[in-house]
Amino acid sequence: MYDRLMEIYNKLFEYFGPRHWWPADTALEMIIGAILTQNVSWRSAAAAIDNLKREGILSIEGILSCDPVSLAALVRPARYHNQKAKKLQSFCHVIAEEFGGELASLLSLDMETLRKKLLSIYGIGPETADCIILYAAEKPIFVVDAYTRRIFSRLGFFPEKISYDQMQRFFMSHLPRDTALYNEYHAQIDALGNQTCLKSRPRCGECPVAEHCQAINEFAQ
Repeated sequence: MYDRLMEIYNKLFEYFGPRHWWPADTALEMIIGAILTQNVSWRSAAAAIDNLKREGILSIEGILSCDPVSLAALVRPARYHNQKAKKLQSFCHVIAEEFGGELASLLSLDMETLRKKLLSIYGIGPETADCIILYAAEKPIFVVDAYTRRIFSRLGFFPEKISYDQMQRFFMSHLPRDTALYNEYHAQIDALGNQTCLKSRPRCGECPVAEHCQAINEFAQ
């Protein structure tokens, strides 16, 4: 199974090249992006981040000092702006109150403890927590998402109706615990899902792993 998964990875990497993901200058910016990109495109989340930068509040203190209505207006491009403003302030409140305002103190926790803490914070679910662990804390956990389910079910690795935890265990049981590999593999999967292996009308003729796809005939009709 390792060889099959790495063959997929290598073909994606050859096709898309290094993704340089996550696009953020700091760990906090990465985390804010992970929260803002929930249920929306990265472009929408990036526009909201730009607003926070322009206002000079892309910091723990800045987000906490901003009144909720103003913060919601700034993150409006990311949609669900009222909820996301609350999520950002909830996260920053935990850092301020429990970790003395030091994000590094949170990220230095061992992976199991860190994941448990993140999941206890309002608005952070498994995918967001794992993105934070992988990309901000730089710890080896494999992030899976809707693209992963779509692509690897079409490739025949597992059924489409599979849970998040089951998908994650599948990858982590067949790949070495390698932060750099997990980082790049997840980014490659998202590139394929966003650009080629679309939910409807996938661009199978452009897919670098089409020869492995068990669903290609379904979409060729």
